[in-house]
Amino acid sequence: MSDQLSNAQPQFLTVGEGEAAREIAMLVRPAEGGNRAPALVWLSGYRSDMSGTKAVELDGLAAELGLACIRLDYSGHGLSGGSFGDGTISRWLEEALAVIRHVAPERVILVGSSMGGWIALRLAQELVRQGGPKLAGPELAGMVLIAPAPDFTSELIEPNLKAKERKSLAERGYFEERSQYSPEPNIYTRALIEDGRENRVLDGIIETGCPVHILQGMKDPDVPHAHAMKLVEHLPADDVVLTFIRDGDHRLSRPGDIALLLSAVKGIIRSSTNRQMPA
Repeated sequence: MSDQLSNAQPQFLTVGEGEAAREIAMLVRPAEGGNRAPALVWLSGYRSDMSGTKAVELDGLAAELGLACIRLDYSGHGLSGGSFGDGTISRWLEEALAVIRHVAPERVILVGSSMGGWIALRLAQELVRQGGPKLAGPELAGMVLIAPAPDFTSELIEPNLKAKERKSLAERGYFEERSQYSPEPNIYTRALIEDGRENRVLDGIIETGCPVHILQGMKDPDVPHAHAMKLVEHLPADDVVLTFIRDGDHRLSRPGDIALLLSAVKGIIRSSTNRQMPA
């Protein structure tokens, strides 16, 4: 299986027009012949890409089960073109939607990590808003959200801005924050924060129309576990499972965390198909 994974070649899709055009990299694993189970779609977090541990493990599960798997890098991330500084939730949402429509699976399970959880929830809304699954894209068969960070700009960043960060946003259009995961600082732009307000999902009922499984570490320094509980309150109509990992951090990339992730995905697959998957 490792050879299968390492030999995958990225494809590129142009999203946007004119000066807004950017080349979006994607890795697409086709389903084995006759497999009608939903395609798995990986949605990375802020400054993460499709070659991370969880993304590769998800693709490995797809290979094992004969499922299709779609991974992409948002603009300004990984192998994709475009500037990271131009990135907003709307822009990255547009790219994810374009890739899914381009590959055109009949059904999908969205697996979103951190900011990818926000993108997944917005994708669900867009599929409904733009005319329903048959017109706008595939049927949404389920979601697995890992340390989801919906509305993180307005819920987690804006309320905690220091005076110097507010000044930097006003004068330079961005501020920098030291990253625990990279020597390069995190950069948050005024455009990202303003656009985040337009993409809020925690201001009403979120109707995904599918089962949702949330995995959340209780020692997550970036997204407090209370945020996951708040999200559940906005998903009253759906079949929602919330799993707390008592010693879990934000990344949830340890072997035990990965096992929980893959188990959650298998559970969603089982709920969406009549045939039994391996335990």
